[in-house]
This record gives sequence, structure tokens and C-alpha cells, in this order.
Amino acid sequence: MSPHKACAEMPEFIQPMLARLATLPAEDSNWAFEVKWDGVRAIAHCTPEHLHLWSRNRNEVTAAYPELLGLSRALGSHSAILDGEIVAFGSDGRPSFELLQTRMHLRGETAVKRRAGATPVTYILFDLLWLDGCSLMDLPFSERRARLERLGLDGEHWRTSTFHIGEGDIFLAATREQGLEGVVVKRLDSRYAPGRRDAGWLKVKNANRQEAVIGGYTTGKGGRAATIGALHLGVHEHSGDGDLRYVGKVGTGFDDAELERLAGLLAELEQEHSPFTGTQPAPGAHFVAPKLVCEVEFGSWTMDGILRHSVYKGLRDDKAAAEVVRERLSTPGS
Repeated sequence: MSPHKACAEMPEFIQPMLARLATLPAEDSNWAFEVKWDGVRAIAHCTPEHLHLWSRNRNEVTAAYPELLGLSRALGSHSAILDGEIVAFGSDGRPSFELLQTRMHLRGETAVKRRAGATPVTYILFDLLWLDGCSLMDLPFSERRARLERLGLDGEHWRTSTFHIGEGDIFLAATREQGLEGVVVKRLDSRYAPGRRDAGWLKVKNANRQEAVIGGYTTGKGGRAATIGALHLGVHEHSGDGDLRYVGKVGTGFDDAELERLAGLLAELEQEHSPFTGTQPAPGAHFVAPKLVCEVEFGSWTMDGILRHSVYKGLRDDKAAAEVVRERLSTPGS
């Protein structure tokens, strides 16, 4: 047995390893490049009898994706903990976070099954953390991936991702041409670091994205006078701190159904006082308890830390509001 394998009772959940926002490595021959899928992270706990899917903040989401239940059967007699991304693909073959929104927040078996037929998802597998009672997390990424590939997990609703070693600039350019979000870059010798944003995993984006906490809203004008005009957003300086810093608003990217859904959710969270510390939104804002997390695409940050030209991409229920911080670009090796 490999000295890196530790055998014990398989845990129900492992906190996913995270990637740092970064530029491409200057020397990339020891790095693997994968597509950055525009979906939601999921840890799969699989035994021959059962499948449990967990979001990154340890909410069980198994019931939301019934088409993935056959993954346990595909593993045969193996028991495993897998890491991957749940993705919805549009008619153009590209991942669509907007489509995935129609699945993420559904409740009720009938509604879920109906939507699963209309908008199926695919579980993109990219790491193997435990296998048959033994932890693989101390093995290098290259060996974990080799063992994952030997499982042959490629079905109608799940597949093992592919990766490319080196030539990251070419790979990133290809994703840009295909309208994809970017790439995830992993050192071939990196160990799996649960819950950490480790330097062994990087994410390089084709467009700027930022998660943000919704702390308020303003009502609309004209055709949107009866609903939301813009959301007021904030981030924390450090994960888990109590200060929510205002970073601007987002008023585009919504369709009518999403505006109606947001109005209902925010009405239940309204409060008199502002959740923001320091800079405040312009007068006229309605404040809400800072519990909902959304993702926006944006042009740039201003010198005083405000998002410019932001576009709403959807709510995220896979991350706690207290964990949302401003992502800052780093250079590999720094």
C-alpha cells in the first residue's frame, strides 16, 4: 500500500479545496489546465447503495438533481468521495449559470423531476478524495487524477473532465474563443487541502466575476416601478469578519421571473438599519438582512473599491454570506 494512503472510516463530507484568483504561471510544464465550469461545486459521497451530494457550505442537494443518482451504480462495488461541478449546458453546448438557476432553488419532488427533464445537469468530475476506505488527499494531483480516470465514470449525466499539461496561454485563449469562463490550473504535485485557497490551485478568468452579499435594493422606474431597480452589494475584507463593505449596485442582468423571485425573497429579509459599514448607498435604499449571495460580472474596480459596469448573473446558495470577500489577483508563487 502507498505510504500516502490513510485508511479509516470514510467521512460523510470533505470541505472542498479552493483556487486562488491569479494570472497564468510563467513556467507551466508542471501544471494541469482544465476548463473552469460555470456551475456549482459539489462533493459526492458514494457507496454501492447511496449517493449524497453536498454543496461547498455543507447543504445536502441530492434531491435537487435526481438524474445524478445513478452515479453510485456506475461505481459498481466501489465506495468513493468525489469532487466536481454540477453544470447545466445551453443549446449552444456551453455551460449556463442562468439555466442552472432554474434547478438550484427548486423544491418539491414533482417540480424537480419536471425541470430535470427540461433542463438536465451534468456532474463534471475532476478529483478523487477517498476510494474504498482510504484517503487519497495526500497523493499528488496527477496520481489522484489517474485513479479517477481508471474508474471510467462517463455516463449520460456525469463525466470525468479532461486536462492539458502546459501551454496554458493557448488553452486559455481557446476557452476565450469558445465563450467559456476561464481555466483552473493545478500543480501536478499538489496535495488536496480541504477548505483552503491553496497556491497549488489557481483560477484564471476571461471575464471579471465577484460574489457579493445583497444588503439592500432600490425600487425601479418606468416599466420596473413595481419591482426592483437595483441590488446594493457588499463584501467582507476577511472571511468571517463582521464588517460588510459597500461595493456598489447592480441593475442589469435580470429577467422578469428573476425580479419577481428576488422581490419575494428580499421582502422577507427587510430591516430598518443598514448592514453596511462605512460608505452607504444613496438615499432611498431599502435595507435587508445580509443573507443572500449573488454573483456579478463586472468591468473593473474603481480606486475606492466600487464595482463598475456590473451585471447580475444569479444567486448562489452554495456559499455562506460571511465567507464572501473581495477576490484579489495574485501571481503564481507569490
